[in-house]
Amino acid sequence: MAMTALFALASCGKAAVLRPTQSRPAPQAHLVSGRPAHIAVLVMENTEYKDVIGSSDAPYINSLARTYGLATQSYAISHPSLPNYLALTGGSAFGISSDCTDCSVSGAGLGGQLQSRNISWRAYMEDLPHPCFTGAGAGNYAKKHDPFVYYRALVRNRAACQKVVPLSALHRDEARHALPTFVWITPNLCHDMHDCDLRTGDRFLAGLLPALLRSLGQNGLLFLTWDEGSSDNGCCRLAGGGHIATIVAGPGARPRARLSPPVDHYSLLQTVEDLLDLPRLGGAACGCTPSLASLLTASPGAGA
Repeated sequence: MAMTALFALASCGKAAVLRPTQSRPAPQAHLVSGRPAHIAVLVMENTEYKDVIGSSDAPYINSLARTYGLATQSYAISHPSLPNYLALTGGSAFGISSDCTDCSVSGAGLGGQLQSRNISWRAYMEDLPHPCFTGAGAGNYAKKHDPFVYYRALVRNRAACQKVVPLSALHRDEARHALPTFVWITPNLCHDMHDCDLRTGDRFLAGLLPALLRSLGQNGLLFLTWDEGSSDNGCCRLAGGGHIATIVAGPGARPRARLSPPVDHYSLLQTVEDLLDLPRLGGAACGCTPSLASLLTASPGAGA
């Protein structure tokens, strides 16, 4: 049935603003044999699709793309970084069009959804000084790449905010077989390719991801994406932040699958929320937002 979509693009490359539209929602994504044991999202930085996929400087990333699912027409929402991180976790850029570190947004976003449903989660931030650190930066950690600490309601909830932790905790959680259901990973400013080159980022992922992929368990999924590209290319009425790579890997990913219809960051949020039986937030609920379901070992609309 038709539903009221929440967002429409104000202009290419700008933050999305509220504007009602009517369109049919994307079908929900369900894995055929049940909810994933673990879902991970890892966000890299500032690289156009054509500069990653097929590049000899990224052999590990391209091995993932060949082995698992690849969205060949994936687009970021906006420029610069922060609006995209908010889109991935809150379904909106919330009117933010800069990398501000003294700003905040209402609600608690995806982290708040997980917390309220008692779904275990952690956001692992490389070089974060301590859990729930809200400063602008420290070493190669940058707040603008840590969306969780922008949500006022999440930061006020001590139990939730303490789940924003240094990346070093990931290795301990893997070793103890204590990986939470939902995992978010933000590398530091070098390893995410923001300040360092593609080869450096690829080597970082080659060192980090094999252990994580082994830990994902039954139907586990890793969504590897980029915050934005170098162009203003867009799609789906809501996205204008460049053509980026989005890879879906892990036991729950469809081997060697290719998704050619355009998708965006709201598609990724929508898929995560559907798989965890969470309400779709903001742009993820828009009927104009397409699904990533065909990259999963699933059929849209099938029962979990």
